[in-house]
This record gives sequence, structure tokens and C-alpha cells, in this order.
Amino acid sequence: MIDWGPVLLSLRVGLTALAFVFVTGTLAARAMTRRDFPGKDVVDGLLVLPLVLPPVVTGFLLLLLLGRNGPVGGFLEGSLGIRLLFTLHAAVIAAAVVAFPLMYQSAKAAFQGVDARLEDAARTLGAGEARVFVTVTLPLAWPGLVAGTVLSFARSLGEFGATVMVAGNIPGQTTTVPLAIFFAADAGDMRAAGTYALVISGLCMVLVVALNAWTRRRKPNWQRRARASRAADDRHSSVTRC
Repeated sequence: MIDWGPVLLSLRVGLTALAFVFVTGTLAARAMTRRDFPGKDVVDGLLVLPLVLPPVVTGFLLLLLLGRNGPVGGFLEGSLGIRLLFTLHAAVIAAAVVAFPLMYQSAKAAFQGVDARLEDAARTLGAGEARVFVTVTLPLAWPGLVAGTVLSFARSLGEFGATVMVAGNIPGQTTTVPLAIFFAADAGDMRAAGTYALVISGLCMVLVVALNAWTRRRKPNWQRRARASRAADDRHSSVTRC
């Protein structure tokens, strides 16, 4: 009989990390696509770095940062009595850090695809930046944001390397599905490891299939809108020539 504790814990960690990643990744992508400043490429590289670093390296850096002698961990433990390492909070932080680049990259591509003329038109009608973002930018960029959300959640569910470095394997507290698979296989319990592998693979497959199905359903609407926009442009050009 499978212990569903790691599955439920993985979902809890993934959803909590996703809430943080969606907000920070979207806002960071918005800022990076609308503003130019010295060192922008360096900042962009740092934001994407967890995507290309081995997860264990990311976990080691988090260990240095959140540890008792680290700048963040030392301050929290010394001033507030909060310990992050080897807790559920550490697992959430690890999942959020490794999933952030996927949300950031998807959101950035989505915002870059938004027609700036539509945003400018809203501004000329008196809309402030916040209203332009909510009523114009977000609806147009929504497909990319949804894709980033799904991919980030799937990545957080499968996080192992950084999690084992900063959260460890504490049954009932930090043992997510990837950790359960590794330690079950290490103990020779291949049946449990295989069952957990099938569960996590099934969850990720459902997410990807749902995203593909949603994208296909939206495509005809976008195509009709594009054709209508081109027809309007053609009519405008004809009137102008006349």
C-alpha cells in the first residue's frame, strides 16, 4: 500500500512555490521587458541562472544563504528565532528557486509578444499603468502566463537536487515524491520507488496534456481575431488610398 504522504506533501510544496513564482516571475518579466538600465543583461542572466545550473549547485548556494552562518538564515535565526534549513519552508524555497526561471522566461516571451500600440492606445484614453497592465497586457499575454504556470508547477513537483540539500529527507515533513523515489530505490524497495515514479509521471503528463488541449482550443479564436485584424487593416488602407 502506497504512502500518499509524499504525494500530498509534493502538491503542497508545489502549489505554495507556484503562488510565489507566479507573482514574482510575472512582475520581474514585466519590468525586464519594459525598462532598460545598465547591467540589464547581467540581471537577466542571474534570474535565469537556476535553470542552467545543476540543482545540487543551486541547493549548495541556498545552503550557504539560508544556513545558520548565512546572511539570510543567520539574521532570521538570530533576530526572529526562525530556522529555515531542514523544514518544509526550505523545500518550498528550493522548489520556487528552481521553478522561477521557467515562469520568468515564459512571462517575458508573452509580454514581448504584446503589441505596444494597444497599450499606448489605452494610455491615450486616460488609463494608468496599473489599469493598462490589468486590462490590456495581462489578457493578451495570458496564454504565455498559463504555459509558464503549468511548466513551473511541474518543475516544482519534480525538484530533487536543491531540496535534498536544504530540506533533507525527514519523513512526514520534507520527504517529497522525488526524495521518496530516491531513498526507496536506495533501500532496495523498487516497488515503492516505481509506484511513486508512476504517480509523479502521471501528474506531470496530465498537466502537459491539459496545457496542449487548452492551447488548441484557444488557437482558432486567436486566428479569427488575427484575420479580423488584418481585414480591418486592409479596409483602412483601402479607405486611405481612396
